[in-house]
Amino acid sequence: MFGLGIGELILILVILLLIFGANRLGDIGTGLGKAIRGFKDAISGKEAIDVTPKKDGGGEGRPAGEKKN
Repeated sequence: MFGLGIGELILILVILLLIFGANRLGDIGTGLGKAIRGFKDAISGKEAIDVTPKKDGGGEGRPAGEKKN
């Protein structure tokens, strides 16, 4: 894996632990996971929020807030 052995990976993790601390590393991992998941959803075309207006069939030319008499 990119020419890194187990020893190098452990050294990198220890340095990251010393720099950021245990709690901060968890937050970084969570944020990275959410970013990757969002990227995958964007690539696959899934929409998280559908903002297209829906037609209700009863539109008689009135604005949405007006009541029918």
